[in-house]
Amino acid sequence: MKEGRWEYVRRVNANGAVMIVAVTEDGELLLVEEYRVPLHALTIGLPAGISGDEGEESTLQSARRELEEETGYRADAWTYLFTGPSSPGLTTEMVSFYLAEGLHQISEGGGVAHENITVHRIPLPLVHGWLMDQTGQGKVVDPKIFMGLYFLSRSVNGVGLEK
Repeated sequence: MKEGRWEYVRRVNANGAVMIVAVTEDGELLLVEEYRVPLHALTIGLPAGISGDEGEESTLQSARRELEEETGYRADAWTYLFTGPSSPGLTTEMVSFYLAEGLHQISEGGGVAHENITVHRIPLPLVHGWLMDQTGQGKVVDPKIFMGLYFLSRSVNGVGLEK
């Protein structure tokens, strides 16, 4: 799209995106790694995906589908965390964050069709160091992981999630 001198992207055939903060019973954060063409690099991020690209569905339905497709896990409990722009200077896309709890693995994950996703299970106390190590290996770390960790810390430290 172009408005005046401003250029931005508006996704068609979708109504937004979802990101999932998922922690196993053993206290491991689920992260996914995949090659991203726009960056020409392997990226590390939270399980995520487009909402509404496979027909009419809520962001919660999308989050459930994406968690299972990408990681092979299902969650017993879901908590809506927040919705905001993925990159407000570049796109109209809004991302809805969800906390997934009570995880149980039902498959290996890895994505669908053209996706080649590697699932990482990183103990929470080691996440920051592990992510910094990944950047040292030339991988791109999505900073929205840190947003997910913020929401997680608000939940597990007893502060509670504001609705």
